[in-house]
Amino acid sequence: MFHAIQLLAATSAANPLIIGLTIFALAVFVGIEIITKIPPTLHTPLMSGSNAISGITIVGAVLAAGEYPGFARILGFIAIILATVNVVGGFLVTHRMLEKFKSR
Repeated sequence: MFHAIQLLAATSAANPLIIGLTIFALAVFVGIEIITKIPPTLHTPLMSGSNAISGITIVGAVLAAGEYPGFARILGFIAIILATVNVVGGFLVTHRMLEKFKSR
């Protein structure tokens, strides 16, 4: 897979947009394959890690939305919204799971 990206990047006629879309498509495919293989017992601990990663995504999205004009600003704003929804949802799920372990 990495060799295909190197070969694509090595050609002088390669469009940076095509290279970026190829990397994005591969990342989506790998992400879906990894997520579908996770057993349900690991979802809550992984949600905590996902919240940390989404927090980093929010920082990067804020920088992209503020620094770059045009389409990057729109993508940064969309990334801020999606990462915020992911963080809030992750905290709600984690809080709900921790409530199950409280002593009655």
